[in-house]
Amino acid sequence: MTDAALMAELNRLVAPTAVLLGAEIVALNSAAGTVRMRFLPKPDCRNSRGAIQGGMVVAILDDAAYLAACAKAGARITLPSIEMKTSFLAPAPGGVPLFAEGRCLKLGRRVAFLEADLFDEAGKLLARLSTTGVPMPLAETLELVERL
Repeated sequence: MTDAALMAELNRLVAPTAVLLGAEIVALNSAAGTVRMRFLPKPDCRNSRGAIQGGMVVAILDDAAYLAACAKAGARITLPSIEMKTSFLAPAPGGVPLFAEGRCLKLGRRVAFLEADLFDEAGKLLARLSTTGVPMPLAETLELVERL
């Protein structure tokens, strides 16, 4: 599958959280295992100060990291998280587009190592996520869920 076709498929089939976060992949490089995404989170994602709530920032970064793994795999996969760490460097402003860059550092059979960064429109780094997950084919995951 070409990068353009994969990007179109991943943008078409989104989770409800991606809709809430206003997510869109704007660039994808499967050889490098990277994605660049644009987010415009809905007002419900803001804290009392008007910034994007920290848990929502983590969800944004988690989406970017996950989609970088899909880019590297060349297909939609599932990726249950093993652990994640997020560093918050500055508040993420509400009401303006935010940009995330996800990187798949290594996609193994049993574990994937991923990172993602969040930026404002001016390119200021707002947050960084480092995470690991268990890569699984989508069909295998659906089978597992049905057995539960």
